[in-house]
Amino acid sequence: MQDKWTSVDTYFTDHLVPSDDVLEGALKTSDESGLPAIAVAPNQGKLLMLMAQMRDAKKILEIGTLGGYSTIWLARALPADGHLITLEYEQHHADVASKNIKHAGFADQVEIRVGAAIDSLPTLADEGHVFDFIFIDANKDDYPAYLDWSIKLSRKGTAIFADNVVRNGEVANASTSDIYVQGAQGLIKMLNEDPRVNATALQTVGSKGYDGFALAIVL
Repeated sequence: MQDKWTSVDTYFTDHLVPSDDVLEGALKTSDESGLPAIAVAPNQGKLLMLMAQMRDAKKILEIGTLGGYSTIWLARALPADGHLITLEYEQHHADVASKNIKHAGFADQVEIRVGAAIDSLPTLADEGHVFDFIFIDANKDDYPAYLDWSIKLSRKGTAIFADNVVRNGEVANASTSDIYVQGAQGLIKMLNEDPRVNATALQTVGSKGYDGFALAIVL
């Protein structure tokens, strides 16, 4: 099935996500720099861009930068006066992302903050930041905390997109001992119980395998 999923993703990408030297260069630079090949697929990246555009997002927060591939997609949704803050734990990853983001032409609109996101998020709140679109794609064990802070950093109508919540189907395993799966479960539980949001989650298949995402709107 993986071959078929990848084939369909390639078909969609070939028809709907034209070849892009900037984005392909970002992936190449990330690979050459030793970063793990866990960036979103091209069609997923474009989905993020379209969703941010649907929200007319002027301020975007990304939790988990890696090499800046998804960051570039999100930055493309910004208006000329828009701003994106992305949080990255690893200095090496941030250095690679900075190079890719500069090459993409977004150095003036994108700010990378290095350090544990769980420490950076309260600082953003103290600084008075409010975001229109938030993408969560970092260590899964902290997903519930990331969601809580994302809601605090939101306004009514802010969209919050959390990636990798299916964990190859293990999210439905009530007896799991995997902390990443438990993090995804905690996020889903919070989305169900928290009156501040309305949310859903979807399973996906594609070149990145069997996974899925959760989407919430702040009420």
